[in-house]
Amino acid sequence: MKIVLIAVGKTTTEYISEGVAEYFKRLNRYVQAELTVIPDVKSAKGLTEEVQKQREGQSILASLQAGDIVTLLDERGKELTSREFSSLIERRMIQGVKRLVFVIGGPYGFSRELYERADAKLSLSRMTFTHEMVRLFFAEQLYRSMTIMRGEPYHHD
Repeated sequence: MKIVLIAVGKTTTEYISEGVAEYFKRLNRYVQAELTVIPDVKSAKGLTEEVQKQREGQSILASLQAGDIVTLLDERGKELTSREFSSLIERRMIQGVKRLVFVIGGPYGFSRELYERADAKLSLSRMTFTHEMVRLFFAEQLYRSMTIMRGEPYHHD
């Protein structure tokens, strides 16, 4: 299985970028994983929120493949513990999913079409974080889920 994290816009904060890279490096010891960055919408200042969501959504949808299991990281999504998240990924592996895709949207969220395409929604917290921080937190949780599956001492209950 391959895990893909799709995110809108590049990470400009160096320490966050380094942290994400470190967790993806660790994660790739267990499973094939990649971060796909969708470029920010050009000239977004003159666009409505809805138009910006539509354009970002089109770019995200274009990067998906048939058969992808798509989960949106969304504030209205289901909250899971780290162990529950690890179990979810393990179930997908057992089911033979080829690509498990998680999506971090732009500043205004997701387009209607992307919500319709998604198989699930997942929330990291009821708190609000920057999109860059979400990348770091989520990369760490992906790594943590692999160590939980392997029974390694990284995670403590």
